[in-house]
Amino acid sequence: MIQIVNAVGSGSLATEFDLEQVSRALGPAAEYDPEKYPGMYLRLSDDEPLITVYRTGKYIITGAESEAELHSVRDRFLTLLSDEQIPASTTDDDFAVQNLVCTAELDDGQNLNALAIGLGLERTEYEPEQFPGLIYRPVDYPCVLLIFATGKVVITGAADLEDATEAFADLENRIEQLTGET
Repeated sequence: MIQIVNAVGSGSLATEFDLEQVSRALGPAAEYDPEKYPGMYLRLSDDEPLITVYRTGKYIITGAESEAELHSVRDRFLTLLSDEQIPASTTDDDFAVQNLVCTAELDDGQNLNALAIGLGLERTEYEPEQFPGLIYRPVDYPCVLLIFATGKVVITGAADLEDATEAFADLENRIEQLTGET
């Protein structure tokens, strides 16, 4: 089973902001220090995803555990701006899921050296001295799978759960074919 562990979305408010002024208006939930970072950080509450807002009106939401939570945080963020009378113009087309980081588990541990060869050296990277997992870039899916010897898999780069699920299923099928051939 695939589980989303981090959903990232971004959007545009079609407005430029004076982040110092916006930060003051939003109070302690907002943090802005232009000497450390050019964006303003905002958390609607302590255990919620982080919203980073830039002077250009672009914003990124990170740390959501589902696409639904990502959209909910976005809606609450827009409501907060409206409640504080901070002008922002947006449409649903101005926000998109950019990346889902998912985890899954293969049935068995994996010999990563053999797997790198079996999946194709042109699509894999495995340098255990630098990173303990095999990096697999499937041709047919817009994501990257990090495969560990324990059988744990991290899927990143997919913009929707269906792509991540299909990429993982394809990996399972390829491994099954490889182990069935030996």
